[in-house]
Amino acid sequence: MPDATPRPSLAASLACFRDGAVLIAKRGRAPNKGLWSLPGGGVAFGERAADAALREFEEETGARAESVGMADVVEVILTAPDGAPVRHAVILAFAGRLVSGEPGPSEEAEAVAWVRPENLTSYETTPGLAAVVARAAELLA
Repeated sequence: MPDATPRPSLAASLACFRDGAVLIAKRGRAPNKGLWSLPGGGVAFGERAADAALREFEEETGARAESVGMADVVEVILTAPDGAPVRHAVILAFAGRLVSGEPGPSEEAEAVAWVRPENLTSYETTPGLAAVVARAAELLA
């Protein structure tokens, strides 16, 4: 019997810091609607993941950032209520700093917030977010 796990999609996100706080976005669309996570999204064919993270950050928040390096690789499998896997993503997370603009909500993100890493637990976040943020903060230290 063939493996029912869907093939992974590739996504990139950016842990952008300012004054010790990281920017997180509340998802406005499925499959993560209502969850808080790092701004980011799909990597286009032939695109470097770091470039995708910066592009998606700008599209999602309206602000520009610079990357200082890869923080982590996270594998996420979302499941349907019946237990069947429905989406499999490999997310490359980068650490970065704000370059220009003030981040705000968009079509993709219904809200954004600057949150100190120790306060991430008060948000309903995607799996592994706190660990990724901690590793990203180390790159900027």
